[in-house]
Amino acid sequence: MPDYRKTPEALAQLTPTQYRVTQESATDRPFDNEFNDHREPGLYVDVVSGEPLFTSLDKFQSHCGWPSFSKPVEATNVVEKHDATHGMKRTEVRSQHGDSHLGHVFDDGPRDRGGLRYCINSASLRFVPLADLEKEGYAEYRHLFEK
Repeated sequence: MPDYRKTPEALAQLTPTQYRVTQESATDRPFDNEFNDHREPGLYVDVVSGEPLFTSLDKFQSHCGWPSFSKPVEATNVVEKHDATHGMKRTEVRSQHGDSHLGHVFDDGPRDRGGLRYCINSASLRFVPLADLEKEGYAEYRHLFEK
């Protein structure tokens, strides 16, 4: 089993925006972020711990300004927490092993995909292209992309 965790070395590699988002629960800019319009097939992992979070197969265009997914690739890797900041009642999502702030989950997603919208900050993600899954240690997820 891979060792997904937050380390001082991983934190030192983060950009200032990645650090603010993952460690201080900030938000990256809507529509002006790396993965909002990203369409390449592959796996999105926690930028801190590397744990698998979402696939391109579950990504959809929600027009909210951030990457949106209908479900996590591994439900146990995404933790939900009550969030009452900014005068709102929301459900924050964090990575299980890295404890990175990822974004929030809402119940206004596509009904035919379960009705959830995981609204995720690009700065909390690293993308692993389908062609690189094996090379980067995520071979077990290749089968998801085969029809």
